[in-house]
Amino acid sequence: MDTQAPNLDMLFLPFLTPGHMLPMVNLARLLAARGVKATIVTTPSNAVFCSSAIDEDTHSGLKIRLHILRFPFSEVGLPQGVENFYSINSLEMAQRLYTAVTMLQQPIEQLIRELRPQCIVSDMFFPWTSDLAAELGTQRLFFDGMGFFSHCVSESLRLFTPHEKVQSDTEPFLVPGLPDRITMTRSQLPPFVNDPNSEPANLMNQIRESELQSYGVVVNSFYELEPNYVEHFKKVLGRKVWHVGPVALVNRKTTTEKVKRGEGHGSSSFFDDCLKWLDSMEPKSVLYVCFGTSPCFLAAQLGEIESGLEASGHPFIWVLRKEKQGRWLPEGVKERAMEEVEVKKTTKGLIITGWVPQVVILNHRAIGGFLTHCGWNSILEGVGAGVPMITWPVSSEQFYNEKLVTQVLRIGIAVGAKMWSLFDSDGEIKKETVKKGEIEKAVIRLMMGDGGGGEGEEVQQMRTRAREMSFKAKRAMEEGGSSYFDLTALINDLNVVAARHHLH
Repeated sequence: MDTQAPNLDMLFLPFLTPGHMLPMVNLARLLAARGVKATIVTTPSNAVFCSSAIDEDTHSGLKIRLHILRFPFSEVGLPQGVENFYSINSLEMAQRLYTAVTMLQQPIEQLIRELRPQCIVSDMFFPWTSDLAAELGTQRLFFDGMGFFSHCVSESLRLFTPHEKVQSDTEPFLVPGLPDRITMTRSQLPPFVNDPNSEPANLMNQIRESELQSYGVVVNSFYELEPNYVEHFKKVLGRKVWHVGPVALVNRKTTTEKVKRGEGHGSSSFFDDCLKWLDSMEPKSVLYVCFGTSPCFLAAQLGEIESGLEASGHPFIWVLRKEKQGRWLPEGVKERAMEEVEVKKTTKGLIITGWVPQVVILNHRAIGGFLTHCGWNSILEGVGAGVPMITWPVSSEQFYNEKLVTQVLRIGIAVGAKMWSLFDSDGEIKKETVKKGEIEKAVIRLMMGDGGGGEGEEVQQMRTRAREMSFKAKRAMEEGGSSYFDLTALINDLNVVAARHHLH
C-alpha cells in the first residue's frame, strides 16, 4: 500500500476586502512555490486584485488557480461590480455587502464538499468553516491578518477587562499580563470591546471559538519583529501558530509586476510621472501619506491634513480614496473626478486619488517617512521598506498596532489621534479632528528630527532601527530565515496529518 503523503491540496478563503485578500493570496503563492496545490476562492470583481500575479505563477508551472463564484449583487440591491468593502462608501452599502457575503456560504460549502481539500485556510470572518472542516475531516487554518502583538492585547482585554475599571473613556489603563507596559483608553478600543453584548461582540466570540477549534493560526509576521509576543502567544495563550511573513515580500520582483498588483487598473503614465517627481527629490526627503482602503475622514479633517502637510514645508505624496473626490479636494481635481487615477500638484507635494503601488513608492530612495493609519499590511510594508512612521490609527486593531510601532519597536511617532472611528446614521465618520498644528509638528519632527526638544538624535536612532528591521524582514523570508523555516514546518505538519489520514 502507498504510504506516501499525497501532494498537499489547500483551499484559501479570503474575506472580500483588500486588506484581508491580498495577504492571503500572497500566502497561497508562497505555498504554491513550495509545491502545494492552491485554490483561491473569490468573486469576479475581486479576481482583478490578484489575477495577473496568479497567471504568472501558473505560467511558471505552479499549481495555483482562482475559483470564481458569482456574487449576489442584485439580490441585495448593490450595483454590479461592488463586491468588496473597498468599493462601498456608506453604512447602508456595507450592510448590504455583508448580507451578500453571508449568501456566499452555501455555494462555498458546496465547492468545499466537491473539492475535498486537505486543508482550508479560512479568513476570520468565515467562522462556520471550522464546523465544516470538522465534519469533512479536513484541517482548518485560521487567518485574520493581524500581528502577534494585537492578538495578545486583544486577548488580555478579553481576559482581564481593565477597561471596565476606569471612570471615563479618556482615563488611561494598563493592559495587564503583557511583556511590555502598554496603556490605552476606552476611546481607542473597538466598540465591540466596550459593548460585550452587542452583535459585533457576538460575532467576535464566534470568531474566537472558531480559532480555538482550528488546527492552528497562521500569522503574517516574522519572529524578529515581535519575538516576545510570538512567545507570549504560544506559551502563555497556548496557541499553535506559524509566522510566515511579511508575505508581501513574495512580490519582490520587478517594478512592473508590483505596479500590476492591487486593483489591476493603475495607470502606467501617471506612475511614470510620479516616479519622475520622486527621482527629482533628495534621498529620504519625501513623506508618503496613505490611510488604507477604508473610508476615514470628513472634509474638515482632510482640509487640516492638507494644511498641515503644506505648512511643514516638506515634500509629500498623499493618496486618497476615489470616492472622496466629490466631497473634498483642492481646486483643479474635481473637474476630472471620473478618471481612474488623478494627480494634483500642490506647492509642496502630490495628491493622488485612486490606487497606487504602495510598495514601490515606499521603497523609492526619496521616501523618508510614512504617515499611516496603522493597518497591519501597511505597517509590514513600511517595515519592509525600512521607513519610520507617523502613526494615525482609525479603526480595527490599529490603535494596538500604533503601540507596537511607537513603544515596542520605537520606529514611529504618534500624531495624536485618540478616538476609534464610528459610522453615524448617515454613514459618515464620527471622529475627533486632529488639527493642522499637530500634523505639521509630527511631520517636521520625523522628517527633520526637529520638534524643538532636541529630538534629532532620537529620530536618527529611529531611522537606524527601521533600517535594521527591514533587513531582518527580508532575511526572515529567505531560505534559512525564521519565516521560511516556519512555512516549512507548517507544510511538514500538514503532510504528516495528510499521511495519517491517507493511511486510514
